[in-house]
Amino acid sequence: MGLPEERGRSGSGSRGQEEAGAGGRAQSWSPPPEVSRSAHVPSLQRYRELHRRSVEEPREFWGDIAKEFYWKTPCPGPFLRYNFDVTKGKIFIEWMKGASTNICYNVLDRNVHEKKLGDKVAFYWEGNEPGETTQITYHELLVQVCQFSNVLRKQGIQKGDRVAIYMPMIPELVVAMLACARIGALHSIVFAGFSSESLCERILDSSCSLLITTDAFYRGEKLVNLKELADEALQKCQEKDFPVRCCIVVKHLGRAELGMGDSPSQSPPIKRSCPDVQGKLKEKSKRVQPQISWNQGIDLWWHELMQEAGDECEPEWCDAEDPLFILYTSGSTGKPKASGVVHTVGGYMLYVATTFKYVFDFHAEDVFWCTADIGWITGHSYVTYGPLANGATSVLFEGIPTYPDVNRLWSIVDKYKVTKFYTAPTAIRLLMKFGDEPVTKHSRASLQVLGTVGEPINPEAWLWYHQVVGAQRCPIVDTFWQTETGGHMLTPLPGATPMKPGSATFPFFGVAPAILNESGEELEGEAEGYLVFKQPWPGIMRTVYGNHERFETTYFKKFPGYYVTGDGCRRDQDGYYWITGRIDDMLNVSGHLLSTAEVESALVEHEAVAEAAVVGHPHPVKGECLYCFVTLCDGHTFSPKLTEELKKQIREKIGPIATPDYIQNAPGLPKTRSGKIMRRVLRKIAQNDHDLGDTSTVADPSVISHLFSHRCLTIQ
Repeated sequence: MGLPEERGRSGSGSRGQEEAGAGGRAQSWSPPPEVSRSAHVPSLQRYRELHRRSVEEPREFWGDIAKEFYWKTPCPGPFLRYNFDVTKGKIFIEWMKGASTNICYNVLDRNVHEKKLGDKVAFYWEGNEPGETTQITYHELLVQVCQFSNVLRKQGIQKGDRVAIYMPMIPELVVAMLACARIGALHSIVFAGFSSESLCERILDSSCSLLITTDAFYRGEKLVNLKELADEALQKCQEKDFPVRCCIVVKHLGRAELGMGDSPSQSPPIKRSCPDVQGKLKEKSKRVQPQISWNQGIDLWWHELMQEAGDECEPEWCDAEDPLFILYTSGSTGKPKASGVVHTVGGYMLYVATTFKYVFDFHAEDVFWCTADIGWITGHSYVTYGPLANGATSVLFEGIPTYPDVNRLWSIVDKYKVTKFYTAPTAIRLLMKFGDEPVTKHSRASLQVLGTVGEPINPEAWLWYHQVVGAQRCPIVDTFWQTETGGHMLTPLPGATPMKPGSATFPFFGVAPAILNESGEELEGEAEGYLVFKQPWPGIMRTVYGNHERFETTYFKKFPGYYVTGDGCRRDQDGYYWITGRIDDMLNVSGHLLSTAEVESALVEHEAVAEAAVVGHPHPVKGECLYCFVTLCDGHTFSPKLTEELKKQIREKIGPIATPDYIQNAPGLPKTRSGKIMRRVLRKIAQNDHDLGDTSTVADPSVISHLFSHRCLTIQ
C-alpha cells in the first residue's frame, strides 16, 4: 500500500508526523510545497503515473527520452532486447543496438553549440588548500578535451583501446576521461588512493596500453607521491611481460613553475584569493617537494603534449552498445581480479542524465556538488557524466571534509551558493561528532536538496542531516544503487516523495524491484528477503570485462529471471523499501537472521555513540554472535556501564536475540579512502585472524593494529 500523498505536514521547518501502529510506523516528511511547485515531478500521483509507464512501456518511455540526445544514426531495429534467465541461454542486454552516438559530443559539443552554454561554468575546482581555486567553462572544457583527444590519437590510441587513469580530483581527470570517450577508447579509472599493486592488477586485467597520472598531490596534510606509485605499477607490469606504451604525467604540484593558464592548452590558473589562508599556503610551500623520477621513452609531460595539439577533434561515432568504460568493484572486498564492470555508451548516457535530472530536481540555475571521488561510480555518474549531460555547474573538490578544519564543506557550500548537495552517510556521521556549531555558523541558505549515497543511512544521521544541515527545509534523497547499476535504483524524488528516515523509498523510472525468499518466490506486501530487479534499465552493466561467465554467475544464477543485487531488503506496510545491508552482512544467530545495519542503527541512537560497525563471530551454541565496534562522541568515555547501556538499548530496540556478546571501543574504524567501512577487516579482527588479504585501500592502517591490540580480552 502506497503512502497517501498528504500524510505528514508540509512546509519549511515542518516536523515529520509519526504514526503508531502494529510494529510502529516510521516518521515521514512530506516535501515542502515550495519544492513541489517547481519540481519536475510535483506529486506522488505523478510519480506513480510515470513509473507505471516506464515499467509497462520501457521502449516508449526511454525512446522519448532518447530524442533529447544527438544520434548520428537512429536505432534500426528493436529498441530493447534482453535475457535475464540463465536457464534459457546466454544473459544479454541490448538498448538501441545499431544506433550511433558519442557521449562526449552530447555532454560538451551539444551544450556549447546547440544550447549556447559555452560561457557557463562547468566546474568550480576547489583544491586541497582553501584558496586554491579555478573554474572552467563548457567551451574551455571542450577545447581541452579535443586537444587531449588529439594527444591520445597521436600516441596510437584507437577505438576500443583501454586507457588507465590514476589521478586525484583535478580538472585534468575530467578532461582525460572525456577525451577517451570522444575517441571511443575505454577509460579505466583507478582511485588515486589505491596501491601500485592494485593499479598493476587493473592495468593487466584490462590490458591498458597507456597510463595517465600526476606528479603528486596532497590529501589533507598527507603527501601522496603518485608518480612513484605509478612507476612501481609499470615496473610490475613489465615484469609480467606487459609493457605499457607510455605514461602521461600532469604537473600538479609543480603548476606554479609552468605559468599555468598562459595558453589554452592548460587549465585556467589556480587562484589564491583568500587572505586568511596565506599563512597556510606559505607553510605548505616549505613542505618537502617529492623527487619525481622520469623514465625516458615512456614518460611524457601533459602540458608539453597539449601545447602541440590542435583544438578540434572529430568524435568517434560509437554504437549504443559499444563499451564506454571499465570500473573495478574490488575497493572494499579484497578481490582484486575479474571484477571489471563494463558500461556502454547509449544506455549509460540516458540513465545517468535522467536520474540526475529527476533525483536532484535539476534546474539550469543550480550549483551541484557531489563530494565523491571520480575513482568510484558515484563520481563517474554524478560528478562527470550526469551533470554535464544536463548542462549543470558543479563543484569539483580535491580535499577532505576535515581539512584544514571541520568548517570546510559548509564554507564551500556558502562560497559557491551550492543548491544540491550529495555526500555519504560516513561523512555525515563524521561531521556529527563535532556538533552543530560548525554547520550552523554558516548560512547554507542556498541549499535546496540534500542527498546520500554509498550505504544505508541510519535514522539518527538522517535526522541530523535534515534538521541541522538542511534546517528542516531541504528534502533528502537517500539513494540506493551500485557500480553495476550505473545510476540510482531506489530513491525519493524531492518534490514528490514523502520521506522516511533511513528508507530509500521507491524505485526510479524503469526499475521493477521484487523481494524474494530463499526459494526464489516473490513476496508481496510487508516482507524481507533478497532484493532483485525483474527487468533491465538502460544503465545496467553489460558484462564483467573478459569474464562473462562470472557476470552470469554473480548476478543471475541464484534466481534465474532476475538481476540479483546481493542486498537484503525490507518492504514496509506503506510499500517503502529499506536496504538491510549486504546479504553477507546478515547474521544467523540461533536461527534468527539479524541485519547488521539494524543493530548498528540501534547503537548509534545512544547519545555516546558516533559510529558503529557490527560483524559476526563464531559461537559454539548460537552459531554466530554479534561483535560490535563503537566510536564514541567527544566527551564520552568507554566503560562497563556504557557497555551494559548499549546492550540494554539493543534488547529494547530489536529484542533479546540481538544482544551483542562483545562490544569493543574503536577510536577509529578501518575505511577505504572513499569512506566505506571495511567490514571484512573487522571480521578478521574479531576473530584475531591476521591474514587480512589486500588492505591497500585502507585510509589509515594504524587503525587496524590498534583494534587488534585492544580486542575484547574475553575472546580466546
